[in-house]
Amino acid sequence: MSAQKQKVLDAIDAANSHDPNQEEGTPEALLYGQRMSQELTRLFPDASDELQIAARGQHVERWKLKRTEYPEGRAGYLAWRKAQGVHHADVVMGLMKDTGYAPESVETIGRMLRKQGIKRDAEVQALEDVICFVFLKWYFQPFAAKHSEEKIQSIVEKTARKMSSEAREKVLEEFSLPDPLAAAFRA
Repeated sequence: MSAQKQKVLDAIDAANSHDPNQEEGTPEALLYGQRMSQELTRLFPDASDELQIAARGQHVERWKLKRTEYPEGRAGYLAWRKAQGVHHADVVMGLMKDTGYAPESVETIGRMLRKQGIKRDAEVQALEDVICFVFLKWYFQPFAAKHSEEKIQSIVEKTARKMSSEAREKVLEEFSLPDPLAAAFRA
């Protein structure tokens, strides 16, 4: 690993270590970043430096933009999600500039973290696939425990639609899902 990339990853981890929310005794954003890197390495072992940085920075400082500061409902949720993507991109791009990354690499990261080019750009799609795997592996069960079957089905269908066909196939290989949920990944 290059010293330059390691500096950016360390800076992301340092920022995320300030997350006041804890999971398993670890700041949530820090743990999420580590899980993203772990899944990226497993799913895309030849990932570019930019994709590795984007994966680690996917939720950098996520706690700073609170969902409660946005209106209720879908429109408020989507506005919050878009603001998060812009925030994550701005933070990681700044860290990359500070370590001397070329402007094209910095812009590539910005596009990835803002999800510009999903379904059209292979690296943006790879990042989205990793995000979905991390959700399914670590966050789906706690989410499902709090929501109705209808809500769970809807979220699974939305998750599957964001994924590449290869990733959907891999989900079916790796996860034991009830038939109604598995059907979303077969479409």
